[in-house]
Amino acid sequence: MYLSDRVHFKLAIHLAITDFIIFLLIAMAPTKPAASSDKYSVILPTYNERRNLPIVTWLLNRTFSEHNLDWELVIVDDGSPDGTQVVAQQLVKAYAPHVVLKTRSGKLGLGTAYVHGLQFVTGNFVIIMDADFSHHPKFIPQMIARQKEANYDIVTGTRYAGDGGVYGWDLKRKFVSRGANLFADTVLRPGVSDLTGSFRLYKKSVLQKVIESTESKGYTFQMEMMVRAKAMGCTVAEVPISFVDRLYGESKLGGDEIVEYAKGVLGLWLKV
Repeated sequence: MYLSDRVHFKLAIHLAITDFIIFLLIAMAPTKPAASSDKYSVILPTYNERRNLPIVTWLLNRTFSEHNLDWELVIVDDGSPDGTQVVAQQLVKAYAPHVVLKTRSGKLGLGTAYVHGLQFVTGNFVIIMDADFSHHPKFIPQMIARQKEANYDIVTGTRYAGDGGVYGWDLKRKFVSRGANLFADTVLRPGVSDLTGSFRLYKKSVLQKVIESTESKGYTFQMEMMVRAKAMGCTVAEVPISFVDRLYGESKLGGDEIVEYAKGVLGLWLKV
């Protein structure tokens, strides 16, 4: 068997296993009619998340169904070469009409993925989160409840307040993350404890305004959105979350992103 044939055979086996897992997850998924007029749209950027995506989608369906909430999932895939789009297409069929897939031709950046996904959401609230299982959907009901307490514009998950925490990282990565937040907090004074976090609930109308004023496209996108939201007078609340290192795959954060982040902090300090 030629090498290319072996690669295709292994991919076929993985996809077959994924099909079976999706079938089991759907069979166990609870379903309830929504009782609220609110609708929650989750924007999920993906790149090589074939193994994580079915699990995250099932957990989202279970979470929203158990709490009787109307929801949708907008998957924005940047041309993943690992078969993520094939899996996503299966999920679209399995969870219809709750899941939609929007594809892009290449790896165009996290910030532009959110901008692209926002064009297709139909809910009045938007949730942004990671697809790598670092953000567990179980915290979404807490974020929704917190938002309703005072009609907050934004609710952001925090690893660095209350009983929040980080699990699965080595000491070096924890140090880098904590240091990045302390650096940004000192320079920008954003009024939140976790500026680099990417698990948030927005009013759709607020997110649209914030995105219009945000210039960053990569990993500093989340940071700039929060800084500009505070500058615009948006109300922000926090919910402690447990951040767990990705279930499958490798982190996409490298030295270039760290340099970009440092430049982004200083750039925002000069602009905002």
